[in-house]
Amino acid sequence: MNHIYKKFLEDAEKNAFDTEHRKRLDYNIGKYDEQVEKGKNQYQNLELAKRRAANIKHKTINNLDKYLVEFENNFCKRGGKVIWAPTEKDAHREIMHIIKKAKAQVIVKQKTMVSEEVELNELFEKNKREVFETDLGEYIQQISGEKPYHIVTPAMHKSKEDVAKLFNEKFDLPADSKPEQITQFVRDKLRSEFIRADVGITGGNFLIADVGAVSLTENEGNGLLCMAFPKIHIVIVGIEKLIPSLEDLDLFLPLLAQHGTGQKITVYNNLVFGPQSEFEPDGPEEMYVVLLDNRRTELLKFKEQRKALSCIRCGACLNGCPVYKSIGGHAYNSTYSGPIGSVISPHFLGMKEYNHLSFASTLCGKCTEVCPVKIPLHELLLRNRNEAASRKYISFSWRTIISAWKLVMLHRWMIDKPSAGLKNKMINRFGQKKWGSRRTLPKIASKSFKEKWKETRP
Repeated sequence: MNHIYKKFLEDAEKNAFDTEHRKRLDYNIGKYDEQVEKGKNQYQNLELAKRRAANIKHKTINNLDKYLVEFENNFCKRGGKVIWAPTEKDAHREIMHIIKKAKAQVIVKQKTMVSEEVELNELFEKNKREVFETDLGEYIQQISGEKPYHIVTPAMHKSKEDVAKLFNEKFDLPADSKPEQITQFVRDKLRSEFIRADVGITGGNFLIADVGAVSLTENEGNGLLCMAFPKIHIVIVGIEKLIPSLEDLDLFLPLLAQHGTGQKITVYNNLVFGPQSEFEPDGPEEMYVVLLDNRRTELLKFKEQRKALSCIRCGACLNGCPVYKSIGGHAYNSTYSGPIGSVISPHFLGMKEYNHLSFASTLCGKCTEVCPVKIPLHELLLRNRNEAASRKYISFSWRTIISAWKLVMLHRWMIDKPSAGLKNKMINRFGQKKWGSRRTLPKIASKSFKEKWKETRP
């Protein structure tokens, strides 16, 4: 058992039996579920919208090379610069080159999961730069020294009392501060950081190939400020975030908002075509788009699993997943948690070390049901399991148990022949540890259903 898997089991058990943690999670996800259900009312035919979105993303992922080149050509025509980053190291090197060249010391960031994936904050701190998360949830996580807990809601696991206590410890705010007071404090504090920032970093919800634009969607306005105030704007985004046409946004923006937060559409939806032009009064003087691969092309090699690259990061599968709602986001120990994380993380971080995430699922299919781009997530989890098994990344004992189970299931007499007493002894001998200390082992009845059937219908 590798240490990553062992830590996952320890964290999962701890969180699953932490009643306060479960209570907060149930409450917060419950609120989201209510709003998402209401948000569906804007659609006459939601299933048709999802099918259209799935088809567009399927076409894009299968022609990714074409659309990437089209985006680059159109974006560069307006003075923007595209940087190709095959790996995390390449992204680090190129971003730090821009920052050092500009002698930048203060960096403001919009919420972006890709920056978490490549650990940009750690890179800046290591190079003695000041970096500020400007999304309220991300800022809470940054000052608490924690990673984001959820793709959409980084501090979902914290109560308002937790946040008040944190701000009391860090900034000496009153311990009974209300959410409105904390929000106002953060707004005032970060406003001065926007003004003195040298570089603004954002992600990108969609890259639009035919016009070479970056689509940014947000609710707090901090993304706009990250672009408007600093002289340099850096977008870091995964290569899979492409859509072919500007016209596709009228489909994707409502789907993202409705499945993410239940809104008809998010508050701020920005299209960025490049740096400030001579006819514009404001905006960054330089703009870069860092296209991150970081093993995404490895995932493209798999005919079925590549469908996971269609993800628009709405977080719906996390909110619907019974495993995520039990163990929470941090237990996954990866940037992307929940069902989508369990599919892509083993490919991004290493199948040998992270294949256990694909087994952390009930396979109930709820994730597939709620996905706005119809990714068959529960099926892809099975594909990952098969991949892990075929590479013999599964423990020898577990492979032996499954092989024995398969043998028995293919030969009916092996099920019928042993007595109920022998079957129960075997279950007690080999099943107790696997079944878990908190559950009672099932007991085989003295007569099987087959035997009873023969008695009643000779």
